[in-house]
Amino acid sequence: MSGSGKRPLVAERRYAQASGGRRGGGAGSGGGGPRKPSPPRKPRSPKRRRNPIVALFAGLFGLIGRVIWGVTWRGALAVALILGAATLYFASTLPDVSKLLDARVKGSVTMQDVNGDTFAWRGETYGGTLRAADASENLRNAVVATEDRRFYRHFGVSPRGIASAIAINVRAGRGPFEGNGGSTITQQVAKLLCLGVEYDSSVWKSEADYESDCRTTTLWRKIKEVPYALALEAKYSKSDILTIYFNRVYLGAGARGFEAASQRYFGKSAADVSPAEAAMLAGLLRAPSYYAPTNNLQRAIDRANVIVGLMEEQHYLTHAQAEDAIAHPAALSPAASSRSGGAFADWVMESGPDFLTRDTTEDVVIRTTLDQRIQAATEAAVTKVFKEKVSSGSKAQTAVIVMSADGAVRGMVGGRTVEPQGSFNRATQALRQTGSAFKPFVYAAAMDEGFSPADFVEDTPLTLNIPGSGPWTPSNYERNFQGIVTLTQALANSLNIPAVRVSEAMGRENVIRVAQGFGIHSNLVNSPSLALGVSEATLLEMTGAYAGILNGGQSVHPYGVLDLRLQGDDRPLMSGAQGGMGERVISDRAAQLLTYMMTQVVENGTGRRARLSGHEAAGKTGTTSAARDAWFIGFTADYVTGVWMGYDDNTPLTGVTGGGLPAEIWHEVMTRVEDGLPSTPLRKIIPEPRVPPSQPTNRPVTDENGNPLPESQDPQLARPQDDSPNMAERILNDVRRAFGG
Repeated sequence: MSGSGKRPLVAERRYAQASGGRRGGGAGSGGGGPRKPSPPRKPRSPKRRRNPIVALFAGLFGLIGRVIWGVTWRGALAVALILGAATLYFASTLPDVSKLLDARVKGSVTMQDVNGDTFAWRGETYGGTLRAADASENLRNAVVATEDRRFYRHFGVSPRGIASAIAINVRAGRGPFEGNGGSTITQQVAKLLCLGVEYDSSVWKSEADYESDCRTTTLWRKIKEVPYALALEAKYSKSDILTIYFNRVYLGAGARGFEAASQRYFGKSAADVSPAEAAMLAGLLRAPSYYAPTNNLQRAIDRANVIVGLMEEQHYLTHAQAEDAIAHPAALSPAASSRSGGAFADWVMESGPDFLTRDTTEDVVIRTTLDQRIQAATEAAVTKVFKEKVSSGSKAQTAVIVMSADGAVRGMVGGRTVEPQGSFNRATQALRQTGSAFKPFVYAAAMDEGFSPADFVEDTPLTLNIPGSGPWTPSNYERNFQGIVTLTQALANSLNIPAVRVSEAMGRENVIRVAQGFGIHSNLVNSPSLALGVSEATLLEMTGAYAGILNGGQSVHPYGVLDLRLQGDDRPLMSGAQGGMGERVISDRAAQLLTYMMTQVVENGTGRRARLSGHEAAGKTGTTSAARDAWFIGFTADYVTGVWMGYDDNTPLTGVTGGGLPAEIWHEVMTRVEDGLPSTPLRKIIPEPRVPPSQPTNRPVTDENGNPLPESQDPQLARPQDDSPNMAERILNDVRRAFGG
């Protein structure tokens, strides 16, 4: 407005004109100088369009990624929920730790010798509860170092360990779950508990089948192991888990749990094992039977040395301690290292009541009659004779039994070598022809009828016409005849024809009665060949029968059990010998007369190789047809010992008779058994000598037509009534009449 004198309200130019004017106007306008020209604007590039195909795939991959992610986190959440639910379920089913320590359905049998020392085990032995906290620190460290070095840090499973195991198995050409399992100790406990599935006899034939099935690894079981292991970790402490593990693992030689294994191998508690012993025990976890020190001690030591190295590597042992453990490896206890008495233990298991032996559901302790000194002496004697006098390639076998006069078995060898548990026991299971070892029962019948060892019998040709078989002509081993001999000479020289004559004169039924009365339970052949031992018997039966002769004609029942009790209980369930003295078979006088006759077998007859220095002995040799069996059974005043030798397949022995190797084995056994014992004479009656009669004319026991005489016309040998000078002639005449002479 012109009249106001004010300047018009016009905004200043913010920027100079393009012509070069300065910011703030020129000089006339009061500006501060020329303005800077504004930079030219960069022209905008045209928008590029994406390749529709690329866009399509990019969108598709993005969608797939979002779907995968969505499925993954939802699946992971579902798995976590299922895993958590399964873990909670398994945790709710787990009982108190004490109920998981011994899963055996059947019990075990521990056998002690006559002195109360353990020598054998049968079944799976459970050593009693061993808390992890009570176990030796060496044992805890050895197990963790071997089986699961991250045991105290993981939560039950080790994904890294499982992945590593799968890789190892695949590289080895096995299935991913075959071989190395990569399981933690907790997972191993889950497997030991069979993932909560209990034993059912209607599903599995035996506990062994049940455990084998539980140990089978499949993908489903491996998956199921995870929540079960997590449940174990949630329910129990690490110490509890170790406690279950320590008590349930099988460690070879019938030992279930570390306490039983430590007692079995070292004779001490698992609370007291040294680093070397702990390493050997931990080494059994991989393959219990293979690494059992009772099977191969050096292999067990080599495995233990590997464990010692792991213990040092993980700082459980110092270098000096590791070196000491390797330099001084674990040593077996005397009971574990001897491996003696196996055949005897098998016999006890077979002869005892099943519900207290083979089928027992409790842990049973049996005190037996075994004397480990005698057992060791017997085994050493057999080894010596076979090493020195039997060719190395021979497969001939032997069996030996040593017993007291009352039938208590003190030692037993079931074969020439120590064989695994349950092997064929030739001492108790082999039925073999007895040969001339049967003859003492023939003469026992004669002595009981009142005859004397000084009485006479004919050793002359004899032919018997056996109905249905025709003529039978026995012969002596030497194929010759000695004419008139005393009964003592006939037995000492094992003459066959006199034995048949006496048996027929006494009556076979009477001889069978005597033999069975002494304990020969096998079926005895009622034929003239009975006297020559064609019937079969076991070595146990024969040795027990000879024990009856030693104790004065009273039968015995061989036995091996003194008492039986439950483990931890001092009160016996069964006490008193399950055997011993039986009924009288022959008179004490007859037994003493027979004992004298049998001493002459050893002193002057076929058993001379059995003669002992400083101890009187009596016995009888026996060799069967074609030398398939050879026997020597005899006794001193202290013990009765029976020896059998032969082949399992009945192959004839070459150059062996009862008076040969069996007598030598008997001599070796009894020399060791009697060592240190006082010399005690045998109870015997030495008969008055008799005047021999004139030589008889021999005729077979048949009538004039060659037919056998009926039993009613076959009179018995006459019993002597006095000691008149004509007694020998009277007996000889009775023998002649009995056999048609």
